[in-house]
Amino acid sequence: MSRRRELLAILLAIACSWLLAAPAGAQVPDDPSGPIGVESNPPIVEVVDVPEPAPVPEVGITIDGEGDGISRAVLVVVMLAVASIVPLLVLLTTSFTRFVVVLGLTRNAIGIQNLPPTPVLVGLALFLTLFVMSPVISSIKAEAVDPFLAGEIGQAEAIDRASEPLKRFMLDQTREEDLALFLSLSGAEKPDTPEDVEMATLIPAFVVSELTTAFMIGFLIYVPFLIIDLVVSAVLMSLGMVMLPPVFISLPLKLLLFVLVNGWALIIGSVVQSVGVAG
Repeated sequence: MSRRRELLAILLAIACSWLLAAPAGAQVPDDPSGPIGVESNPPIVEVVDVPEPAPVPEVGITIDGEGDGISRAVLVVVMLAVASIVPLLVLLTTSFTRFVVVLGLTRNAIGIQNLPPTPVLVGLALFLTLFVMSPVISSIKAEAVDPFLAGEIGQAEAIDRASEPLKRFMLDQTREEDLALFLSLSGAEKPDTPEDVEMATLIPAFVVSELTTAFMIGFLIYVPFLIIDLVVSAVLMSLGMVMLPPVFISLPLKLLLFVLVNGWALIIGSVVQSVGVAG
């Protein structure tokens, strides 16, 4: 009996010590799925104020302008289109090619490769072209540009009217054999009148005619300078001065001759008169 009492006393002591060792404030969490002794706090959600998008301004282009004339938007588009093709028109539909080729051949005939500079020759050829083409430009302005700006005619009719004076000028400067060549190459039927020739056929024939005329004028310019070169070379050979380059003697003589005969006036006057429009 005494042993049983001792064993019971030991068990009671162990149970009391276990109860005393447990935390007094420990509580079982409400959420059985969470870990024991850890409090579960709700997530914190931060509210951010999103600004409203700014209103997009409305942009519009009015094509139909107010008033009797054409609108500015259409006028700007037309002017930009014309400005983009002006260099091509100057090269292919005017006498610019004739002028610049003749001036270049004159420089080569004298024997100075870089004088006058190429920009000077191109600028001179451009202003000579404007001088020669002034009657054609005036006709285009009176027949096509002014009525179009006033709103009297449409764009298509303005282009047709503007092409008529230019076509007449090109036909006057185009040789018949060159025009016949490109008509045969195109395979088209021969038109009843020259005015019925398409621009696609007339433009290359006109350019070839301009080059031919320019080369003919250049040949006439080369002849006197070539004679000077031959005379100087023969004199140097007869004097036994073989080591002296003939250009050292002939170049000053060419320049002197060119200045004495007023060469620039003769050449420019001849080329302008060969066109036969300005006056």
